[in-house]
Amino acid sequence: MLRFQLLLASLLLNAGVAAAQGTAPDTTTAPDDGAVPIPLTRVVELAEHNATQVIQAQGQTRTRNAAVRSAYAAFIPSLTVSAGGTRQLPSGARTRIENGQVITLPPQPWSYAMGLNASVDLFDGGRRIFDLQQARASAGAARVHETTARYAAVLDAKQQFFNVLAARESESAARTQLEQAELDLRSSTARVLARTVTRSDSLRAEIQVRNARIAVTEARTSRMIANAALSQLIGSTQLVTAAETDTLGPPELPLDEPALRTLVEHGPAVAEAQANLDAARASRRGSWSGYLPTLTTSYSRNGNAVGDALFPSGDPFTYSGALRLSVSLPLFNQLQREEQRTDLDVAADNAAAELRDAQLAARLNLATALGAWRSARERVDLQTASVLAGIEDLRVQQQRYAVGGSTLLDVLTSQTQLDQARRDLIRARYDQRVARAQLEALAGRSL
Repeated sequence: MLRFQLLLASLLLNAGVAAAQGTAPDTTTAPDDGAVPIPLTRVVELAEHNATQVIQAQGQTRTRNAAVRSAYAAFIPSLTVSAGGTRQLPSGARTRIENGQVITLPPQPWSYAMGLNASVDLFDGGRRIFDLQQARASAGAARVHETTARYAAVLDAKQQFFNVLAARESESAARTQLEQAELDLRSSTARVLARTVTRSDSLRAEIQVRNARIAVTEARTSRMIANAALSQLIGSTQLVTAAETDTLGPPELPLDEPALRTLVEHGPAVAEAQANLDAARASRRGSWSGYLPTLTTSYSRNGNAVGDALFPSGDPFTYSGALRLSVSLPLFNQLQREEQRTDLDVAADNAAAELRDAQLAARLNLATALGAWRSARERVDLQTASVLAGIEDLRVQQQRYAVGGSTLLDVLTSQTQLDQARRDLIRARYDQRVARAQLEALAGRSL
């Protein structure tokens, strides 16, 4: 009986050491259910082109550019050409009196008219100039907003990419947890059969196995959801998943804090607020044109004719033309100009307040993201050491349990601590990735 127990202890010791050596959370890649692996660079590229917010921002830019072209065209005279024909029903012979005699003329039921009209404002109080300035400022704001939307879409895509990586690492850790739990169950069952421990050891080990199976199922579900969410964010009709890569980046940022602060204070969010303020001020300047006179000139030339066919033959038209010059000055328009000026003043004040808030928010977000990155980096180092310490502690507890020096409860406690250390490491790695992506979005460039 003693020889059997020693042989069993030796087998359990070797199995425990082998299991403890392969417990890193991200070394085993679980199957991704047919999802196509895609690298982070490709995710960023697809997000910049397919994200809904980017497409909407691009449409806004196109609209603003069209407004700029229309503002330029306001300096060009408008030109209108018209033509038409009318048939009188019923149509019959026409008469005319000449020298006291009634002369019968052939029927001419068709009448024709054509015209050419052109007009242009010679002076409008500078309204067109102000409109052009406003249109150009709005177009600039739209382009900056497109940049902001692109970085926001990239940040969302990166976060979801990191969600996939974290879900995959969690599933790998859960599978390792299940393997270890099954090993503990076999060990405890063998010792129960050898009557060196009570049946409670096998029952505790069985509960541990069931908990591990639940963890694997939940991790698999999280990975599948993360893959589907990533496919949606980048607009891929095919299910994709994150390619195997180390996205933690270098241990240090390429820029120091003052350089980062300079970038963030001129980043996409602040630039968009500044462009909106420029557009609001341009609109406010243009409101003064409503108090000035408008000088307009126009020219028109019209031709009229009659005939007996749908299309006139020859040149039967009689022509007339007119050149007009008009001046208008609104003396009182029920205070509509004053209301418009008040609205534009309020809009400019709001835009100035939003710019100030964007600058202060940029500093706050920089401090938050930079602190989160530094904290996550330290936690990665800490949890990496914790995982290594947990592996060693589990190995020692397994050896002691194999020779009867400790209980299964000690082994399970060590295993639980190791599992928690792995989860904390996965979370710290995820937080470090996200914090770096947030810094890139604030700065408007890759780091």
